[in-house]
Amino acid sequence: MEIASAQTGTAVRRVTVKERISFLFILSGQNAGLLFGGYGLSLIGTWMTRVAVAWLVFRMTNSAWMLGLVAFTGQIPSFLLGPIAGALVDRWHRRRVLILTQILSMIQAFMLAGLALFDIIEIWHIVCLSLLRGVINAFDTPAREALLMEIVEPEKVANATSLNSAMVNAARLIGPSIAGLIIAAASEGYCFLIDGLSYLAAIYPLYRIKTVSVERRSRSNVFRDVAEGWKYVSTCSTFRSVLLLLVLMSLVGMPFTVLLPLFAGSILNGGPYALGMLLSASGCGALAGALFLARNRDSGSMWKTIPFAAISFGAGLIMFSQARLLWQAVGFIFLASFSMMQYLGRSSLLLKTTADENKRGRVISYYTMAFMGMPPVGCLLAGSFAGRFGSSSTLLCSGAICLVAGILFALRPNLIGPVPAVVDRGMAR
Repeated sequence: MEIASAQTGTAVRRVTVKERISFLFILSGQNAGLLFGGYGLSLIGTWMTRVAVAWLVFRMTNSAWMLGLVAFTGQIPSFLLGPIAGALVDRWHRRRVLILTQILSMIQAFMLAGLALFDIIEIWHIVCLSLLRGVINAFDTPAREALLMEIVEPEKVANATSLNSAMVNAARLIGPSIAGLIIAAASEGYCFLIDGLSYLAAIYPLYRIKTVSVERRSRSNVFRDVAEGWKYVSTCSTFRSVLLLLVLMSLVGMPFTVLLPLFAGSILNGGPYALGMLLSASGCGALAGALFLARNRDSGSMWKTIPFAAISFGAGLIMFSQARLLWQAVGFIFLASFSMMQYLGRSSLLLKTTADENKRGRVISYYTMAFMGMPPVGCLLAGSFAGRFGSSSTLLCSGAICLVAGILFALRPNLIGPVPAVVDRGMAR
């Protein structure tokens, strides 16, 4: 079906969800299909480890502050190393960077599994290995997003981005459910072991992917590349506005996941199963949000809805904070996660499709800094506030701040700059 764009008068095809899903199978024999398939299996193991680490820390310490500290050490490297990692990704072969990051991640998972299975693990082991994983992810994320733009045809970038988000959030749905069952039946160590083995599914396809040879500039001073990337991002009003709202949401809103073990145990009076249900509902909401993004729309109106996604996220978080029954909490966290994915998906697609190819790694690195680098600070704050005022009050305040921020951005549309023309062309294809 085709619809007419209100702003451009051009015909914009609205693709059904069924067609989007079939597109994944079309890619299965191509480079993107290899990347999606292997990485999707690996992500299931990654989410199993996230649940197992959170529950292990909670079981060992019963401390909200320690939950925040572990989350902080796992994500702060993306903030500290983001600009340098993005500059290096723009200089290096991105496929080789991904192969190295996956091998190092596999080694980290096996180390965690060995310590847990032999029952010699201590909290400082978890902190150090979480820090190592964070350093690896600081390079992995911009390299993966930039590589996707290299191996997917230009007219299929929006499709591939939506399906990539759907794959990531499908892992969020499957991984926590499996982890909850394994922890209840055996121990956290087996989740770490499965995670380590899952990286084999991601490493093998990377060796088979063929990329187009792209000239990489090699400068003697990498900090000059960092400065160039900052100037490129800071002088674009659209990039500034989208990233500013993302920074605020990441700082006060997205750390809600670190409080889920405490919320499940102390507020809902549940155990690993309740935690798995909450994380699965969060993943299901994000998956639904990714599939919703798969619908083609006029890009001008699409980007204008970004602040309203923040409003919906804040409202969902507020209602979740007041839930006292598991089914209520599941429904509200679904809404919050759906709205969060709407903002993340739209802003990510905007940045990737409008950035110059030789600066894409650096642009994505700033997105990564906001998306993965700010939550560690928020996790420490959330853990500290939850330890003093309780998880429910902390989540209530976080949701209120996101709600107010979204309203302010919606009332001042000039905060969102003009959408570059390249997005209109890409979305209309």
